[in-house]
Amino acid sequence: MQLTGWFLWFILIWIFVFAGLMGIGGFFMFRKFLKKMPKEDGKSVMDWEEFYVNQTRHLWDEEEKHLLEDLVSPVPELFRDVARHKIAGKIGELALNEKVTKITEEIVIRGYIQATPKRDHKFLRKKLFENQIDVAPFEHLF
Repeated sequence: MQLTGWFLWFILIWIFVFAGLMGIGGFFMFRKFLKKMPKEDGKSVMDWEEFYVNQTRHLWDEEEKHLLEDLVSPVPELFRDVARHKIAGKIGELALNEKVTKITEEIVIRGYIQATPKRDHKFLRKKLFENQIDVAPFEHLF
């Protein structure tokens, strides 16, 4: 049996599409693998995120939880849980380093700014403007 015509092109295109999808999936799996690799202190990035979230869970009030939920709402739903956990970890890190007794709106915003890449800051600015929160005190973090 010899492949000719449209079936040959279908198989060739399918091979490239399949290889591309496998490459994309492998890239994201490799990134996750790197985040789980232990650093010099014996803990990985994800271990530290979990530590900070667990240590500061009792410091969160409902108002700050709703603010965080509102700030991550522009993130696509598929990635929202991961983004929320990463940002909550950074907020927890700030709270523990500053030894606060309660997580405030100011700490939530600072943690969000520091935890997100610069390309996402325009969405944060827009969201803060919608919530009528002044960004002037946080301008040095952007």
